This record gives sequence, structure tokens and C-alpha cells, in this order.
Amino acid sequence: MLERLQSTLGRWCTYLQERFPLLKNGLLIACFSFSAVSYSALLRGPIEGRTSLQTLGAACIAFLITFLLFLQLRIADEFKDYADDFRYRSYRPVPRGLVSLKELGIVGISSAFIQLGLTLALSPFLAPLLLLVWGYLGLMTKEFFVPAWLKAHAIVYMLSHMVIMPLIAFSATACDWLSAGIAPPRGVVWFAIVSYFVGLVIEIGRKIRAPKDEERGVETYSALWGRHNAVRAWLGAIWMTTLTSLLAALYIRFAPLFTLVLLLLLTAAVFVAWRFWYHPVRQWAKWIDLMSGVWALTIYLFLGVVPVLLREL
Repeated sequence: MLERLQSTLGRWCTYLQERFPLLKNGLLIACFSFSAVSYSALLRGPIEGRTSLQTLGAACIAFLITFLLFLQLRIADEFKDYADDFRYRSYRPVPRGLVSLKELGIVGISSAFIQLGLTLALSPFLAPLLLLVWGYLGLMTKEFFVPAWLKAHAIVYMLSHMVIMPLIAFSATACDWLSAGIAPPRGVVWFAIVSYFVGLVIEIGRKIRAPKDEERGVETYSALWGRHNAVRAWLGAIWMTTLTSLLAALYIRFAPLFTLVLLLLLTAAVFVAWRFWYHPVRQWAKWIDLMSGVWALTIYLFLGVVPVLLREL
């Protein structure tokens, strides 16, 4: 019995390490969730009877719900990509038999019950937003019932799937304003818009590879669009993130310091893109992926967490 339990835990630890690294994903999702709640709190201002501890509690619940949503996204991808993975990427956990789709389905359904319980505990009015996110996730899993057409139109595929990001972001902010019993604060939609472009930065950045690392059957953007066009698209997403996040920062009166941070980030991103442009090797492709994560982490820190901490000092 003990050996079986150890074997099961070992399998799942290996799966998570390969497909959903807890530290890497947990850090970014925590930053995203706490920023969403903090951004909403900064917009709405103090509310009589609403304590900082309650806001912190809302942020913790937002993190748990959001973490499980991103885990469900990973599980949905395993189902959606099973045929291609089995054919072209047999080294991945599901095709090689480490975990089964049935086991992943059980985890996904179980996590949904946890999310629903947390949602109802915080505010029953959050439930429709959670259902909306689940509904869109279901459509994504089914490729909006036009899989062949979407596969032939990579840009539409990417842009349509990325809509899940502002939906999750808006739901995360709602953990604050709905639990406080108020309407969405003016400007809160900008956090959702920023999240759309941050999602594009991460999505494009992780699918840019050096020519020698391209795999048959793996549709990276550097393979689909060409290396230079993929880099242009990545920089374009970064530029749109810069513009929208500056507008978001204006609503919380945090633009001056944030502008300086963005200039530093932009300089670093352009340098990395320039290096990969002229030296398309694995090292600089990995730097683009790393820079995408740093970009997202910094944006969320300075759109919510840092302003709140500075105002508490």
C-alpha cells in the first residue's frame, strides 16, 4: 500500500515537474492574483468596515482559484493535444504512460469542486464569473468546434485562445470588489486588458526556438512565421503591454515610477530580441522565454503589489 502511494506521488511529481512546474507557475500566479486584488482595492479606495485582513483573505482565495484554473488549462491541453503528442512527442508524460487522461480528468473535476467551494465561501455572486471561465475553457478544449480551420489560421487560434486571460483576470479582481459588495471600480477593465497582452508575450515567447531545436509536428511561431516575424510579434506584444499597463497605472496614480521600470524592461527585451535575431541559438531563445516571464512578473508586481506596499509604509 505504502509502495503504491509512493509510486503514485512520484509519478505526479514527475508530471508536475515536466508539465506544470509548481515553483515557476506558483510564483507567477501568486503575483498575478495578489496584483488583481490589490489593483481593485487601490481603485475602490477604503471602504468602511473592510479591513486589510479581509482583502488579504480575498487575495489568497483568488490565488487558489486561479492556480487551479491554470492547472485545468494544462489538463485541457493534454486532452486537446493527445493525438499530436502521441504521434510526434512520445516523450511527454501522457503518451509515455506516466499518467493517463482518465487520471488527469479526475484531477480536473476534483479541482473544480474545490474552486466552487472557495467561490461560494467568498461570495456566491462570483459563481457566474467562474462558470463563464469554465465555459470558455470548454470551448477552447473543443477548438470552438472548428479545429481544422483554427489550425490553418495560427494567428486567429492564438488570439482567440488568449481571451481566457482577461476572463481569469477580471474574475480575480472580482474576488475583491464582489466580496466587498460593490460594483466593478472604474478602470478595473484595464487590468484585464493588460493580462491579454501579457498572455501574448508569454505565449509567443515560449514558442520561439532556435532553428536547430525545431521539432517535426511541433508548431512553434518561429517555425510557422519565420524567426524574424516571430520576434517582431513578440516585441509587438511587449509594446502593447507597455501601453496598456501605463494606462492601467494612471488609474492608480502610479505611472511615474512604473514608467521608469517599463523603460528598463523594454531595453532588456529589445537587447534579448536583437541577440536572438542575429544569433539564433538555443541560449538566446531561452532568454526570450525567460524575459517573457520576468516581464509578466514585473508588470503584475508594479500594477498592484508594490503600490499597495508603498502606501502601507
